[in-house]
Amino acid sequence: MAISLMEGNEAIAWGAFEAGCRFYAGYPITPATTIFNTMLRLLPPAGGICIQGEDEIASIGSCLGASMAGLKVMTATSGPGLSLYSEHISFAIGSEIPIVITVVQRLGPSTGSATRGADGDIQFMRWGNSGGLPIIALAPSDVRDCFVLTIHAFNLAEEFRCPVFVASNKEVSMTKEGVDIKAVERPGIIDRATPPSGVPFLPFDVAPSRSVPYFLPIGSDFPVRQTSSTHGPDGYITTDPGQIARNQARLRVKLLSAVERFSFHEAFLEKGADTLVLTYGVTARAAKDVYQKFKQTASPVSLLVLKTLWPVPETLIREKAREAKRVIVLEMNDGQYVREVRRILPEKQVDFYGKMNGKLLTPLEIQEVISND
Repeated sequence: MAISLMEGNEAIAWGAFEAGCRFYAGYPITPATTIFNTMLRLLPPAGGICIQGEDEIASIGSCLGASMAGLKVMTATSGPGLSLYSEHISFAIGSEIPIVITVVQRLGPSTGSATRGADGDIQFMRWGNSGGLPIIALAPSDVRDCFVLTIHAFNLAEEFRCPVFVASNKEVSMTKEGVDIKAVERPGIIDRATPPSGVPFLPFDVAPSRSVPYFLPIGSDFPVRQTSSTHGPDGYITTDPGQIARNQARLRVKLLSAVERFSFHEAFLEKGADTLVLTYGVTARAAKDVYQKFKQTASPVSLLVLKTLWPVPETLIREKAREAKRVIVLEMNDGQYVREVRRILPEKQVDFYGKMNGKLLTPLEIQEVISND
């Protein structure tokens, strides 16, 4: 056993490296900068590329170009940089360019408090693109999650050819913990699918048995076209309503129909519990402490920790909340994900507790919320 003291950001970088990431571009921003620092140590000795862009827009643009050339890529930022990423996120969705985007959230709005954590960008990750098409977002709660979920993020980006967010925050990413990385169980590595030989290649053509186009890098022996405009299977711009509608539907369905396959979570269900606590991110740590305390009483509670936030794992949430009369959603914001839970569980009493003042939700506060029914 080799225990290392490692912060979440370092674990994200190591997860990216093990997943095959060989290109990183980013702009320094608290509290995400140590991802860049770690990638700078890891990538050049392995023949990879790590660059500091002149700003966030250039950084994510460089990543998209490298991804189109066939590399696995990642960038990292916090709330202000995420705002600048928006147009390129839309480009990645529409042109199906694999990319992992780590967002180490801090207290907003605007510059906010750079050294205080929050989960204020949860809705922005989902809806911060033109067209409102879905993305994937995974939320770690500790260093082990940072490592494993980053590998999953690369696998999902490669499989579905889409942006995948690692929705961390300052308190997860800059907290050091002891972890035996060598002993952590890893998922198998997935690479984007290339077309079968002998079949005419069109850059956005989708085989009958698939929902995602095959991939060839720009610069290969076949013409590979990319455009940010609506396009047909050949990659040329189209204004045909039928063709546009079919492609838009496919971009939605390829993720929404598959979310049950990657609904990562932890569930602690107690027989006879009337209350289910639902949370994600660093708040899960305090919630687990409270769950253990109530487990020793005559009124235990159940706990669901979501690690897949987008697309919303609706089937999972309904299943785990089936026996509960009351669902309490805990968030380090003023109430963003609770809207989804209320939409999914209209028949339940769904309560919310959160705050966005730079302070963590404490076990004592959570206990008081549970007791105040």
